[in-house]
Amino acid sequence: MHHFVWNSTRPMTHTASAPHASAPHALPRASQAWRTRPNLDDYAKVCAEFTWAQAAPHSLSGLPGGVGVNIAYEAVDRHALGPRASHVALRWRGRDGATRDVTYAQLAAESNQVANVLTVLGVGRGARVFTLLDRVPELYAVAMATFKVGASLSPMFSAFGPEPLRVRLAKGEATVLVTTPIHYHRNVAAIRSHLPHLQHVLLVGHPAEVARLTGVADLRALMAAVPDTFTTIHTTADDEAILHFTSGTTGTPKGAVHAHGAVLAHHVTASYALDFRVDDVFWCTADPGWVTGTSYGIIAPLSHGITSVVYEGDFDVERWYRTLQDERVTVWYTAPTAIRLLMRAGANAVRPYDLSALRLICSFGEPLHPEAVQWSAEVLSRPIHDHWWQTETGGIMIANVPALEIRPGSMGKPLPGVTAGIVKRAPHAVEEVQEPDQVGELALRPGWPSMFRGYLNEDERYRRCFADGWYLTGDLARRDADGYYWFAGRADDVITSAGQLIGPFEVESILLEHPAVAEAAAIGIPDPLAGELVKVFVTLKPGFAPSEALSLELRDFSRQRLGAAIAPRALSFLDLIPRTRSGKIMRRLLKARALGLPEGDLSSVEGGTI
Repeated sequence: MHHFVWNSTRPMTHTASAPHASAPHALPRASQAWRTRPNLDDYAKVCAEFTWAQAAPHSLSGLPGGVGVNIAYEAVDRHALGPRASHVALRWRGRDGATRDVTYAQLAAESNQVANVLTVLGVGRGARVFTLLDRVPELYAVAMATFKVGASLSPMFSAFGPEPLRVRLAKGEATVLVTTPIHYHRNVAAIRSHLPHLQHVLLVGHPAEVARLTGVADLRALMAAVPDTFTTIHTTADDEAILHFTSGTTGTPKGAVHAHGAVLAHHVTASYALDFRVDDVFWCTADPGWVTGTSYGIIAPLSHGITSVVYEGDFDVERWYRTLQDERVTVWYTAPTAIRLLMRAGANAVRPYDLSALRLICSFGEPLHPEAVQWSAEVLSRPIHDHWWQTETGGIMIANVPALEIRPGSMGKPLPGVTAGIVKRAPHAVEEVQEPDQVGELALRPGWPSMFRGYLNEDERYRRCFADGWYLTGDLARRDADGYYWFAGRADDVITSAGQLIGPFEVESILLEHPAVAEAAAIGIPDPLAGELVKVFVTLKPGFAPSEALSLELRDFSRQRLGAAIAPRALSFLDLIPRTRSGKIMRRLLKARALGLPEGDLSSVEGGTI
C-alpha cells in the first residue's frame, strides 16, 4: 500500500508498511493542496459554535412575509426574483446529443405552470406526486411544482419494473404519476388497475406517442394552457415534502417521510461537505430516484443558485470524462460503483482529457475503499472525499471535508450541527462507548432538519429507531482517537466468529488490495464451533481466471494481512457482486443464496445503471 502526499500538480508516493486496511494513511487537506480557503475552514471552531437556529437566517430566505419555509421557494423562486434570474440552473445534456440550458427564471416559470396544472387537477396538500422519469428538465419543474402546491414528492428509479413500482405507488397512495410514454407502456399500464388512489397520469414525450395511449394526459400541452405565474402556498418546516423509499437491502422497502425544513440541512451540508461556491458547475451522478439524487442532485445546488450538469445518458467511461472536461465541472459527486468502473478502465483512459477545472470529488451511497481514494489521488490528481449518510438522515452527516486531512477508508468526521457516537445496546438501555477504536452501532442525536419524520404507516418501526436520546442507524462503526469514524458494516451484516465481531468492509478492503481482485463481498456462514466463519465472494479483473490456486492465494493473502481469526475460510468466484442500484452490496442476498434461504425483495438489485 502507498501513502500519498498530494499537491495541485501531481501525486507523489512513497512506500509505507500497512498492517491494516483502516490504518490512517492520511492525505493532506484539500485547502492546502489547492491553495483555496474552504467554506468550512476552522472545523473545530465552527462545530463548537454552530446551531441550526442561527444557521437558518444566513442560509434561507423564508417565504414572503417571513413566516414558513418551502423548498421550491428556497431552491428556485428567490433566485428567479433576484440577480441570479438569468444564471443557468440546469445544463441538460441528453442521451441523443440534444442540449438545453435552463435559467433560474425559466425553471421558476415552468414549475409555476406545472403547479397551475396540478391545482386545476385538484392536487394540493396531502396528495403525493410520484415521478418515473429519466434525468430530463421536466423532472425538476415537476419537483418544484409539487413543493409549491404543498403536495409530497416521491421520485421513482426509472429502471424499476412493474412490481417494484406497484409496491411503492400503492404504499405511497400515489395521486399523480408523471412519466413517459415508454415507461407507461412497459411498466405502468398493466398495474394501473391495482392502484385505486392513482387519479392522474401525466406524460412527458412526443405528442403523437402520448396520443396513442388512453387514460393519460400530455403534461406539456396542459402547461401551455395555463399561466406561468403562481404563488407558492404557505408551508411550515414540519409539513411533509418528500417520500423516499429505501433501497431494500434488508427486505421490503420502507417509506421515509421528510419535511420542508430539510432544505436547511441540504443547503448547509452542501456548503460544508461539497464546498459550493457561487460560480461552481456541479455534477451529481445519482439517479433522482434515490435520496442523493433529490437532496444533492436537485435541492442543494438549486438552493445555492449554482449550475448543475444534468447528464441523461448511462455510464460510459469516455463520455463521463468528456463531460467533466467539456462542462468544466468543478465539484463532482459520484458513487463508488462508478469509481470502480473508472479504475477498471485504467489510468490511460483519463489522459486525453483536461480535468483542470475539477476542484473537488466526493462520493456517496456506500463506503469507499481506501484503494479507490488512493487511486483517485494518483490518477485524477485529486483524492475522493467520502461521505456517510442514509435515506433516513436526508442529508450528509459525516464527511471527509476539504478542511481536514483524508484518511482513506474513513467516513470522516461529523459535520457541524451533527452529534454522533458509538453505542452498545444493553437489555434496557443504550450505552455510549467512550474508548476509541471500539466497534459498536453508529448513533446520532436527533435534531438536524433533514431527519426523517417517520416511516409511512409504520409507526412502531419508526419508534424502534430511537432509544435513550439517540437515533440508531443500524450501521456498525468505530471512532479513532482523533475523532474519525470508520465503517464496519450493517448491524445485520456483522459476522460473529468465536466471540469476535468482524465487519465485512474490513475484510473486503484487504482483498481489494490484491492485483487480481476487482470486487469483494464478505458474509458470515454458520459454523458449529465458531458460530460463524467468514466467506468472501470475489470478482476478478481482466486477465485473471478463477482457479483453486488463486483461491488459495487470496485466502493466504488475507490471512497475512488480517490474521487467522478474521481472514476468510471460504471463497467463491462470481461474475458479478449483487448490489442495490444505489451501489450497496446486497450481502443478505449473497447469504440467502449461499444458505438456500428465501431471497426476499429483489426490486433494487443493480441492473447495470449507476
